[in-house]
Amino acid sequence: MHSAIRPANRFKPTLIALLVSAAVLPAAAATNATTNATTTNATTAPGQPAQHEETMTVVATPENDFKPGGDQLVPAYLDGQVAHGGRLGMMGEQKAMDVPFNVIGFTSKLIADKQATTIADVVRNDAGIQNVQGFGNFAETYRIRGFELDGDDMTFGGLPGVLPRQVVDTSMIERVEVFKGANGLFNGAATSGVGGMINLEPKHADDVPLTRIGLDYTSSSQIGTSLDVGRRFGDNNQFGVRVNLLQREGDTAVHDEKKRTTLASIGLDYRGDRFRSSLDFGYQKKTFHDGLLGVNISGVDFIPNVPDNSHNYSQKWVYSDIESQFGMTRAEYDLTDNWTAYAALGGQHSHELGDYASPTLLARNGDATIGRLDTNKYIDIFSGMAGIRGSFDTGFVSHKVNFGYSAEAHREKTAYAMALTPEDTNIYHTPDVPNPTADFFGGDMGNPRPTSRTRAEGYLLSDTLGILNDKALLTLGARHQSVTVRNYAYGTAQEDTSARFDKSRWTPTYGLVVKPWDNISLYANHTEALQPGSSAPEGTTNFGQTTGIIHSKQNEVGVKVDYQRIGGSLALFEIKKPSGVIVGDTYTLDGEQRHRGIELNVFGEPVLGFRVNGSATWLDPTITKSQDGQFDGKDPIGVPHYNMVLGAEYDIRPVTGLTATATVNRSGSQFVDSANTKKLDSYTTLDLGMRYRMKLQQNDLVWRAGVENVTNEKYWSNVESFGTYIYQGEPRTLKVSVSYDF
Repeated sequence: MHSAIRPANRFKPTLIALLVSAAVLPAAAATNATTNATTTNATTAPGQPAQHEETMTVVATPENDFKPGGDQLVPAYLDGQVAHGGRLGMMGEQKAMDVPFNVIGFTSKLIADKQATTIADVVRNDAGIQNVQGFGNFAETYRIRGFELDGDDMTFGGLPGVLPRQVVDTSMIERVEVFKGANGLFNGAATSGVGGMINLEPKHADDVPLTRIGLDYTSSSQIGTSLDVGRRFGDNNQFGVRVNLLQREGDTAVHDEKKRTTLASIGLDYRGDRFRSSLDFGYQKKTFHDGLLGVNISGVDFIPNVPDNSHNYSQKWVYSDIESQFGMTRAEYDLTDNWTAYAALGGQHSHELGDYASPTLLARNGDATIGRLDTNKYIDIFSGMAGIRGSFDTGFVSHKVNFGYSAEAHREKTAYAMALTPEDTNIYHTPDVPNPTADFFGGDMGNPRPTSRTRAEGYLLSDTLGILNDKALLTLGARHQSVTVRNYAYGTAQEDTSARFDKSRWTPTYGLVVKPWDNISLYANHTEALQPGSSAPEGTTNFGQTTGIIHSKQNEVGVKVDYQRIGGSLALFEIKKPSGVIVGDTYTLDGEQRHRGIELNVFGEPVLGFRVNGSATWLDPTITKSQDGQFDGKDPIGVPHYNMVLGAEYDIRPVTGLTATATVNRSGSQFVDSANTKKLDSYTTLDLGMRYRMKLQQNDLVWRAGVENVTNEKYWSNVESFGTYIYQGEPRTLKVSVSYDF
């Protein structure tokens, strides 16, 4: 059957031409312009002692030279692993101390030191984010403050709809920035991030030339090779080129499970006196074979014992190939010293092809059946934004205003095939079973037709008013959001008028920052958002269709501190949004999820040579307003009442360049069903590691070794949002890598 399926289309030339013309041609016309001397990819702080193990050969952005609101990255904090701030969508990069919202950034240095290969490996360093696997597939999804963020909805340089589908490799990423809380004002209606947003910033060339080669090993036999090259050109280093290449493949710590990643990306940028632009595009292909998926427990009233960590209860014919081509261009032009016009345009074309299968549990002894679902899906997304920001004074009141427009158009073409007669299996003693014959089809597997289209657009208007030399900052904003959803029948592309949605409204946001002292910010905010509901999952009668349009609200108060050596935040919040449940075989909106919580973050270097990054989140999640009160007062599916992370590093003084690392993750229990009759136990994992930085021919050579889940804890890590599949935590895994700069 697979021979009839067409290969993925290559990225459309029209998009590449549009991106190139928007980013490169204006830069070429400005080659004689002078440049700013600051770099935007700083990874160390100024004034850091030369003998410090963490010192890197980069040019740092001085704290006083940072200009908020644009694409220049917030300076990294001390050791270079954390940035106290990040991108607020269309409002650009902002220091956390100056905005009434909670945002933190993890740098490429943390990515390298943690040997993180995907975004999930990075954000597990923050307790406010829970890693969740997709519904019956290999996608990385997240819960921020207990609300799901689809991995496909992460933004790239503040632009949604650009990143590769489902799983994004870190090799091309300079920053992973986490915005906690409802963010509809800044990111619009195109994303699912009610509880927060993850933004990825691409790598661009620093002023210091870079050529870095890397080699990594992950148990049991994954080998990766990488190349990272950055150069600047021109009389004033105004042109930059950054290229990243990666190939990694082999067996994982789970028996017979294989993964492969191929990635190539290039980032071009121009830095002029008034004009700045960038062009980023790339290719990524992720392949999973004999991959371990979840266990379907929808038909039993118990949680099974956890199988051995290295045991694979999947089948050899299970696979997924996800291929993406993507690109983005951004530009800024200073109209005057106080006013800047900005624009961004991007898109992606992705193709997912796979045979998926998860055992459906029948008995406590592990007996189960396993069926089959084939998927052939094409996704095309285009998104863009444009606006103008500026500052002025009216008497003793300062103003920072932003007016912008953003839009995203999303089209999916999907076909699927199912085997209605499953094979017998067992999750503890798993036999090899034949691939069941597909006997039910949704659409033409060789030529998928459109199944859904969504369009989201909105106008943003905001003003941050400051008094007392900006010791008090009041942000007032509103976005007019419009969402259009169209669903189509499989195979015929005929519109399903019963699943047609249109909605628009103004959604307000307001927030206050008060700085009684230079090191402390008190803040509060209220924000609302309008966005498409989730797509119905596989196995439902309305599979693939978008279910309605949701309106969410958030209230939050908190305090942030920054004492140069140590910083952090404490927040109290409440978020409400309509909830989705499976009723019978249909996915629908029913009731409201209300999450009240406390969130704590601490990071920095309290003692020279000892660094800490810790966080904790306590939640009171509740379902309200469900039909006939059926689930009122119950916990939402998959939301633990607490998560905690404590990471620490210690420079071992007798050996220059040697550092020991440790990270502890603790997660509370979580309910698996809406009736709260089944629950996953709490769990704790420990990661330990070492790294050694040395000089070889005056160049940096860094060795890193780490063991994740040192105790080989056996645990069910999470359940997807519909309560059908539970997923097993990762086994003990050894990671070793070496990088050399020359």
